Amino acid sequence: MKLNELGWNDYLNNRFAAYEEQGFTVGRVMLEHKRIYRVETENGEYLAEVSGKYRFEAESREDYPAVGDWVVLSERASERKATIQALLPRFSKFSRKAAGLTTEEQIVAANVDTVFLVQSLNYDFNERRLERYLIMAWESGATPVIVLTKADLCEDVPAKIKDVEAVALGVPVLAVSVKDETGLEELAPYFTTGRTVALLGSSGAGKSTLTNYLLGEEKQVIQEVRGDDDKGRHTTTYRELYLLPTGGLVLDTPGMRELQLWEADGATVGQSFQDVEELAEQCYFRDCKHENEPSCAVREAIREGTLEEARYQSYVKLQRELAYLERKSSKRAQLAEKDKWKKISTSAKSRKK
Repeated sequence: MKLNELGWNDYLNNRFAAYEEQGFTVGRVMLEHKRIYRVETENGEYLAEVSGKYRFEAESREDYPAVGDWVVLSERASERKATIQALLPRFSKFSRKAAGLTTEEQIVAANVDTVFLVQSLNYDFNERRLERYLIMAWESGATPVIVLTKADLCEDVPAKIKDVEAVALGVPVLAVSVKDETGLEELAPYFTTGRTVALLGSSGAGKSTLTNYLLGEEKQVIQEVRGDDDKGRHTTTYRELYLLPTGGLVLDTPGMRELQLWEADGATVGQSFQDVEELAEQCYFRDCKHENEPSCAVREAIREGTLEEARYQSYVKLQRELAYLERKSSKRAQLAEKDKWKKISTSAKSRKK
């Protein structure tokens, strides 16, 4: 196995140089389960854990390796095991707030070149959810592509594509059907040697079916959607990175029913809602709230039907969520700094004993 087949590039090579001089090797995380990692290297596959020093210095969940990460290793070849000494900087990262009540980051995919935002063309199709995925994709540093699956179940595919293009300005939109084997040739250009594509979407969107097609074998178990509401059941229960026989890599992920932003800025939201922000610039008053003000271009567009009320309300909701994130981010930074100095103090006391 050559590293470039796994996605190795000059960015990573420059950051690994100092570790290489110390005799360490490098590998890519293909699977993670309860802090045990399956890592692929030039010397084969290893089961790996982080070192004690690594665990001590890690300040948050973000500091631990995720699927797609490149890690610095001490190999124990005879045991097919390794110890992770460090994490190389990520050039892209798709994160969300972890599900539940805790305020914690969950890294869904790391070091990904392209994100396939997968939605099925059945009753689960949701433009508002897609807007949220787009914001998170742009924020990740990867390039988003929208893949509409199960085209064989849709009576008017061109109309659905038109609806998606209206909310995904400038983003490629591909409609495919694995069952009928249509549109799949359009996916090929994204899977060249060393390029990584992550599949993101809700349960039952067809990610695992697509993964099996790309691999040319049944790696992922497929479950039928529920008949009563057309909602998907979880097929993939963990994130896993696969090397494709035709070149490139695909990262399959569990369906995400809850998709809360973790980090974003106004520019990212604006990129996804260019139409709304361009209208806002045309309002008579610079501080227009788009409520009852006279000469409001946003309200006028909604009345004329050129802007959907639902899309505008989605924009407002995301702006509020962004403001909340900024407040939480400031608090997290303060807590992280406090925890950092607590560790330093504990370490200093230990050395004095």
